[in-house]
Amino acid sequence: MPPWLQEQIMKLQQSQQNLQSVMTQKQHLEIEKAETEKALEELRKVADGDAVFKQAGTILVKSKKQELIDELEERIEMTKTRSTVLEKQETRLKETLKEQETKITEMMKGGSANAPPPNPKPVEDNPRK
Repeated sequence: MPPWLQEQIMKLQQSQQNLQSVMTQKQHLEIEKAETEKALEELRKVADGDAVFKQAGTILVKSKKQELIDELEERIEMTKTRSTVLEKQETRLKETLKEQETKITEMMKGGSANAPPPNPKPVEDNPRK
């Protein structure tokens, strides 16, 4: 297999790994969002005068209900924003993968294994090097 084709295949594999990573991050984010929404739902059921706590490391700290509601709502907004960014990355990566697959297919169809790469590196003709 010619080196330029190997290079294109390596780029394709890297893009596939990147896509897998983005999809995993997105999945974790969806789980985090669902857990936060569930906590917010439960917190809203608590009476205003009741004691509420939030976790700080391995301990629970007494807090105010409204402060916790605000924190959880902010966390949900952050997960939505991060999810939007990841969706855009996923879309771009899928497009890149399609382009790379098409390019590799065309390279393999287009000629023999000895065909030069589409963008050959310039040859320097400085004899002193």
